[in-house]
Amino acid sequence: MPTDLSPVDSALTEALESERSRQRDTLSLIASENYASEAVLAAQGSVLTNKYAEGNPGERYYAGCEHADTVERLAKERACDLFSAEHANVQPHSGTQANFAAYQALLDSGDRILSLEMTHGGHLSHGQPYTAVDEHFDVVHYGVDEATGRLDYDAVEARAAETDPDLVVSGFSAYPRQVDWERMQAIADGVGAHHVADIAHLTGLVAAGVHPSPVGVADLVTGSTHKTVRAGRGGMVLCGEELADSVDTAVMPGCQGGPLVHNIAGKAAGFAEALAPEFDAYARQVVENAQALADRLQARGFELVSGGTDVHFALVDFRETHPDLTGAEAEAALEAVGLVANKQTVPGDDRSGKVGSGLRIGTPAVTTRGFDTAATVRLADAVADVIDAPEDEAVAAEAAETVADLCETFPVYGELAVASA
Repeated sequence: MPTDLSPVDSALTEALESERSRQRDTLSLIASENYASEAVLAAQGSVLTNKYAEGNPGERYYAGCEHADTVERLAKERACDLFSAEHANVQPHSGTQANFAAYQALLDSGDRILSLEMTHGGHLSHGQPYTAVDEHFDVVHYGVDEATGRLDYDAVEARAAETDPDLVVSGFSAYPRQVDWERMQAIADGVGAHHVADIAHLTGLVAAGVHPSPVGVADLVTGSTHKTVRAGRGGMVLCGEELADSVDTAVMPGCQGGPLVHNIAGKAAGFAEALAPEFDAYARQVVENAQALADRLQARGFELVSGGTDVHFALVDFRETHPDLTGAEAEAALEAVGLVANKQTVPGDDRSGKVGSGLRIGTPAVTTRGFDTAATVRLADAVADVIDAPEDEAVAAEAAETVADLCETFPVYGELAVASA
């Protein structure tokens, strides 16, 4: 099989080469991004992309699925081993698909969902306006304590009593502290609601035991498979055997048709890597690097939502220290020197999500490159320098030199070809 697309499609080859160069020469600080291993890339770029496999292993709607069945069974078994789950559905195309399937498995159309408000760290798939979740269900929200940036579980409990939801969603997109899954389950139990825990951001941390697990606590656990766990791109749903049939039916035909078997192969490959002892050390280093990043930014005078982090990112709040700077402006200034982060709203933000008053800075991808805490402190200083003087060309030039040195010291992929054989 060819490894070079140029004889067929030079424009596409150029775009892929440019993206490989971008990833090589910049540092990804986006908390939801990571670098898949070459094994995961090979699995996802395999001949399984040619195979339709609607249904579940052993119960397909098409012939010729014996090898697809093997791949999916491997992914399911490894997910169960990794997360100590009784059942795993690894077919969802994304974490959002996994969430919608979870809601479909537990709820009727029009039922009420209680989830975290998006500007406080929630996610679109938890029922924000204009989403399919919002169209199909009655969604209400809770928030964090704006003074502390932390969940006030008593306030969440009061909100649940006030709104009487059918489902409580925990697990968040931009909440930098550990989640008390047992307390969230007790809140759901108190109003007779189901509980879905979304670990999309936390999959790797949960798998390695550096963040508590909601598996066996919440009714259903959903997640992305390509973030901190570094497996193939997509989603999954974990549950007990009593909900397995409901989940499988909700995924297919409820939410989607044929699964992306090549992505499931990538999940199987990544889960195998995450089951190795080296992965636990990686996950611990992710958190240590995030804490080193947070400590250094605070030492440089920056305000962080909740005053620090327990997880894989720090959430910077510019409103007090840099009131005229938006998250979008900070993002652009950092990207210009090769630091790729993302703008973010912060609790109580009066700016839109397209602008934001904060910045989310994550460590999973740079830790995959091999960063230790010393390298992360250098990174934090470069971030701080640019944000403190976003229009200073000399500062930008120095930060760009730091980025170039870090990229050379901690390379990614090396000479990996654009397409796998």
